[in-house]
Amino acid sequence: MKKWTVACVALAVSLVGVAAMSADDPPPIKEIMKKAHTPPGKSLLSKVTSGKASDEEKKQLVELYEALGKNKPPKGDEEEWKKRTDAMIAAAKDVAEGAKGAPAKLGKTVNCGACHKAHRA
Repeated sequence: MKKWTVACVALAVSLVGVAAMSADDPPPIKEIMKKAHTPPGKSLLSKVTSGKASDEEKKQLVELYEALGKNKPPKGDEEEWKKRTDAMIAAAKDVAEGAKGAPAKLGKTVNCGACHKAHRA
């Protein structure tokens, strides 16, 4: 009976922890970066900027960048983070909507090195 009580308490604590997590909590930055930017040259971003992505893949990149923007930067200025992520979201949306020249603009907007220097822990 004691083991059963301990197991029930452990389950209840687990469920409370899961319930406390909001559905609005974005996935971690590392997970977003992995889905959007790896492997280099064959990533989702590469497919979108090269014009080889499906409409679904374009939509997925927009969603990933929107989730990225909901995160707080590990370091650096939060205002700068917001500007960078908002620009990435806008550029990805332009591609998804078929705007002329949008893939090239997206490629220029997503500046991994500059962002990592400013915000990566």
